Order: sequence, then C-alpha cells, then structure tokens
Amino acid sequence: MERIVRLMSESGLRITEQRRTLARLFADAPGYLTPKDVYEQMHRSYPGLSFDTVYRNLRVLLELGIIEQVMFEEGVKFKLSCEEPHHHHHMICLQCEKTLPIRSCPMPATDVPSGFKVVKHKFEIYGYCPDCQDQTAGLAAGSGLESTS
Repeated sequence: MERIVRLMSESGLRITEQRRTLARLFADAPGYLTPKDVYEQMHRSYPGLSFDTVYRNLRVLLELGIIEQVMFEEGVKFKLSCEEPHHHHHMICLQCEKTLPIRSCPMPATDVPSGFKVVKHKFEIYGYCPDCQDQTAGLAAGSGLESTS
C-alpha cells in the first residue's frame, strides 16, 4: 500500500484518506476489481462518495500506471500493476483470474499499415490455468461428463 501512496504522491496527487483507502483496497485485492466492486467497498467507508468520483480516481491511477485495466467478457476490471520492470503482456485464467506475464511481445511481428504510428498496445491471452483445468476435469469426472478441449 505504501508503494501505491508514494507513487500517487510523486505524481503530484494530494493524498486524501479516500485515496489511502483506494490504495489499500488494491493492495489487498487478490485479483481484479470492477468499478462497481471498488464503489461498493469505498461507499461503506464514505457514504457520500459518488460513482463518478470512484471512476475518475480509477482513470487517474490507470494513467499513472499504478493499476492496469483488462477487458473481460463481463466488462472492464482493474488490478494493481505488475512490478515487472520491462514491457510485457499477460495470460489470464478465466476462472480464478490468476495473471501470468508473457515476457515476449508479439507487436514487432505485427503487420502495421504504412503511415500508422503505434503509441501503445495491449495483448492478453485468456484461458485456464493448470489448477483450474484440474478442478474442471475433476468435476467432469465426478459427474460422468468428459472434459473437452
């Protein structure tokens, strides 16, 4: 949490109690949070807090690189940014949301149209981690259903 607060402070943000609570929320979160999750947890401590304020702060943290945004089928979610020191992408488990780094970037191999200037990009692979595959296979075996790939 202190790292998040330090990054906010170094970026010129005023460190309010609400921002400390937001930092603690992301520091303690085991995975991804939807904007609604953040709002509901923050609203418990700050009943007058608006959804717009929460979303505005999420955008600020995103722009500062403190959190990352990932698009899931059910909508956008946020998590604390990786501490990987170099450019990387992610593999994300659709069941437990475990996130693993992909250390090679497919971007150099991408055919970019002439005249198009790339300024940033994202690349995620979605699937099932070994633990979740084992759980799914165990459930299917117990029910008499076969697992398909």
